[in-house]
Amino acid sequence: MSIKSKLHEIKESFRGKKMAPAFNAFHTFLFTPNDVTVSGTHVKVADDLKRTMNTVIMSLVPCLIFGIFNAGYQHNIAIDASNGILTQVSLFGNFLTFDNLMIGSMKVLPLVIVSYGVGLIVEFIFAVIKGHEVEEGYLVTGMLVPLIVPVDLPLWMLAVSVVFGVVIGKEVFGGTGMNILNPALTIRAFLFFAYPTWMSGDKVWVYDAVNRSGTPEAISGETILGSYAQNQEIVYSLSDMFFGFIPGSIGETSKILIIFGALFLIFSKIGSWRIILSTLLGALFMGLIFNGVIEAGIITESSKFYGLMSVPYWEHLFIGSILFGAVFMATDPVTAAQTNKGKWIYGFLIGFISIMIRVFNPAYPEGVFLAILLMNVFAPTIDHFVVQSNVKMRLKRLKIKPA
Repeated sequence: MSIKSKLHEIKESFRGKKMAPAFNAFHTFLFTPNDVTVSGTHVKVADDLKRTMNTVIMSLVPCLIFGIFNAGYQHNIAIDASNGILTQVSLFGNFLTFDNLMIGSMKVLPLVIVSYGVGLIVEFIFAVIKGHEVEEGYLVTGMLVPLIVPVDLPLWMLAVSVVFGVVIGKEVFGGTGMNILNPALTIRAFLFFAYPTWMSGDKVWVYDAVNRSGTPEAISGETILGSYAQNQEIVYSLSDMFFGFIPGSIGETSKILIIFGALFLIFSKIGSWRIILSTLLGALFMGLIFNGVIEAGIITESSKFYGLMSVPYWEHLFIGSILFGAVFMATDPVTAAQTNKGKWIYGFLIGFISIMIRVFNPAYPEGVFLAILLMNVFAPTIDHFVVQSNVKMRLKRLKIKPA
């Protein structure tokens, strides 16, 4: 007897029992459900929600792996800098090394384990209590959360925030498909407002052990956004920003891998290219406005806003998490706008507001997650007005149609 047949047999023994949702979640993760439609209109497709979620996870895995190596790399170059050694990045020389892999894994993998472990436990509890199948929405959320938090975030803070995000951000609205806010960003918002000193994101993490010189490590440095906010000189090149050899949240640094992920989602017809493109256009437009303000002399170097306002408009896409948010957060099919015209408006406003918050809040120079959450709330309103506009235009055409 094959494994698949055995699992189908076990599934029948669980039918009608309290723990059936828990077993069914494991079963359908491995194999396509064997349930069939016996009446009514239906459409046959080769995938289901779990397979869709797995596709998104596949697009995130390269960012996760790169983030692990980058955590170790940032640790090592910070130690070198404290000893007066200026290190030039070499992909196969000092980046893709076993040392970086081990150091990064010790900090990043526990975040992934806690994110999935706590989140899925909450999902299973709600499924058993409410008597419905375990919902697949957290498969992507569990991967996104570790990628958008600082690498030194305490695990207990992550666990508390995951419980809050799953319960308040999703389950109270009825579960997957009913939530109005992106669960991963709800978790990050909770962390930001509950533990702001841990979520400032303006320092480079260094592993708390004994460094190569035998002295305790207490080294930190500004991220690019933090440096711009304080009008400091930027030491990272454009190529470093593009390829990701910079400090930042785990999954947001490598822009080239995020672009590959975007192409993968677009060609698999899971991610909306309209939302991605309009978000980037909105960010560029807001950046152009700020550059114009600087050129007009309205804001001078003495202003606390000068540093981020003077950033070339196109460079905003290479720093911070605007690109990551546009590809993996704004395109959430549940919380985003649904109409084609609405997607353009929704994405443009996300990019526009993101750069505005980034510039006007130098204490926390990033506003992507706040902008997306804000537009999550307004997405139904945008769709409503788009639909009403279409209805009015069609009624108008109907009235003027010749007899």
